[in-house]
Amino acid sequence: MTERLAEIEARIQGTQQLGAVVNAMRGMAAARAQQARSQLAAVESYAADIAGAIGSALELVPASDAGLPPARAGRALVLFCAEQGFAGAFSERVLDAADAQLPGAELLLIGSHGLTATTERGLHPGWTGAMPAHTQGVPKLADRIVEVLYARMTTGAIERLDVVFSRWQPAQPIQVESRRLLPPDLSIFPRQTQAAAPLVNLAPALLLQELVVAYLHAQLCDAALHAFAAENQARMETMAAAHQQLDSQLADLRAVQRQVRQEAITEEIIELAAGETASRATEGGR
Repeated sequence: MTERLAEIEARIQGTQQLGAVVNAMRGMAAARAQQARSQLAAVESYAADIAGAIGSALELVPASDAGLPPARAGRALVLFCAEQGFAGAFSERVLDAADAQLPGAELLLIGSHGLTATTERGLHPGWTGAMPAHTQGVPKLADRIVEVLYARMTTGAIERLDVVFSRWQPAQPIQVESRRLLPPDLSIFPRQTQAAAPLVNLAPALLLQELVVAYLHAQLCDAALHAFAAENQARMETMAAAHQQLDSQLADLRAVQRQVRQEAITEEIIELAAGETASRATEGGR
């Protein structure tokens, strides 16, 4: 009985320690998700400013030079999957959403843990990158993606780019979004009606090209921050479910502990009573 009680107490201690780890992971995920969401407003404002600048530059470029040729070469698909574990089916949802776009596209995968899910589906990314541990590394990640893309574009390997990422919104489940980045739809940029043409130091066509690159970078940062926040939100939900399960297990173990203790006390009382009865019987026989 004593050995069984010691075993139960050891299991209770182990469950409590595991609960502390789960709570710590949940807290870290919450902090990272909040950090990413707080930076999204700045990135979206930056992208909006570039979009306005593109609209102004379009007024300087002849229509024949502003139009982009239709994509005839290959396609590239940037997928933002999970970087770490304990995020549930985060990567699987992204892959399911991109399933129709995968055939014929070169896959650029972000997320080390998501590589396992792609391998299980028989997919072989042409390039992989890790999501940074902190949001400060997102611009550098976007730089790397742009470098890879333009290296392929200069050889004519790809002309079309789509990005698939998860996004979180308050009081709603995590949604997967697909966004076309290249060739850009120039009709979405607000045209600026100005009395005087803006002063520029670059040839209008070159200026437009540079602004499109900057807009691509901003959109990749936006997608990465959404994916970063969504992954950590998914990890928070997973850790919350694990915490509830641990609480249930702990309650069951403590109930068993009380029962075993009661049985041990009862057994000890019975042994004491039996010993006392035997002692009296011995004394009476003398």
